[in-house]
Amino acid sequence: MLTVTNNLSESGVLPSQRIAEAIKRGWILSKSDEIPDKNIQPASLDLRLGPVAYRLRCSFLPDNESVENKLRLYQMGKIDLEGDGGILEQNRPYLVPLVEQLELPKIMRAKANPKSSTGRLDIFTRIITDNSSMFDEIPLGYHGRLYLEIVPRTFAIRIRAGLTLNQLRLMIGYSSLTDTEIKEVHRKNPLLFRNGKPVDVKEISISNGLFLGLDLGQQKGGKLVGFRAKENSNLIDLGETNHYHAHAFWEKEYSESGARVVLHPEKFYLLLSKDNVRIPPEYAAEMTAYDPTSGELRTHYAGFFDPGFGCEPDNKGSQAALEVRAHDVPFAVEHGQNICKLSFERMLEPPDRLYGPAMASNYQDQVVALSKHFKRNYPRNSSQNQLFAYPKA
Repeated sequence: MLTVTNNLSESGVLPSQRIAEAIKRGWILSKSDEIPDKNIQPASLDLRLGPVAYRLRCSFLPDNESVENKLRLYQMGKIDLEGDGGILEQNRPYLVPLVEQLELPKIMRAKANPKSSTGRLDIFTRIITDNSSMFDEIPLGYHGRLYLEIVPRTFAIRIRAGLTLNQLRLMIGYSSLTDTEIKEVHRKNPLLFRNGKPVDVKEISISNGLFLGLDLGQQKGGKLVGFRAKENSNLIDLGETNHYHAHAFWEKEYSESGARVVLHPEKFYLLLSKDNVRIPPEYAAEMTAYDPTSGELRTHYAGFFDPGFGCEPDNKGSQAALEVRAHDVPFAVEHGQNICKLSFERMLEPPDRLYGPAMASNYQDQVVALSKHFKRNYPRNSSQNQLFAYPKA
């Protein structure tokens, strides 16, 4: 049983069974209905969109005011998300009050990130809370509503009430692993695999997190290494899965000679990591952008890696999808180049459910980076390149 006192010595991220307990205790609540058990992930909770979206003149933070007060200044009309839902246009900010609210104990805080499918569609999302000057960070003991800012960057999207675009992680105390601790975990319980074998600890790159490099094929080039989003594509309904043909929305991206790709400015790419990632049940991870200090590159929108990622079917990891955008000028990236990194956190205890086939997880053992909205397999006689399709789930 989760006991909360000011002298609590344990620290870490709450696992699924403790998230369920937090819901029972009213620390996470919904005033309209029960929170679905299916929304509880191994180390996070999927948060649901409420029945209305507000079109905004600009993004904002409330600072020392409530979100509702600031919203009166910046809203430009409402969109009904009930029934068939509403359409959100490209490059415009919207704000959606979420169904779930928080009444956290004084020693508990939370953090939010987009879900994987959200990031893979280039949808920029972040949580806003009352009296806050930070996105996605919910302070100790927060009591209040949660609001989700949504900015579709590449595709116009249709959303409706009840859909989940982001996740919430609850934590107590200091749970982050130091670089020395990450190395020690990797020695005992490997985090990265290459060609089916654990990467030697001497070969991993660590600096405030574990670096991941790009998979861009062989020196001769010509390998299909990812996808570049097409401009002016059709609408994507986020309520549809295994529905859209990838070629209508994405261009195939091949590596050049020398195993490199030149990224075009302000284009959105989906690529994969060189090494396979494995998250043991005792830990959770978050992907953070690698800042080369020059400002030309932005990686990743989706953040959380749940315990159990890459542990099935063979316990040798799964490639990580990398969402990449170049800014200002064309930017060359090469095979193995470090482009993002993973920070690790301790779980309070291993979760009672793990990421993988038992939970029908969408991205375990992935070999392409497209989101779940696109068709996974083409008909046997299809002329489409099978690399556009997902592997069998």
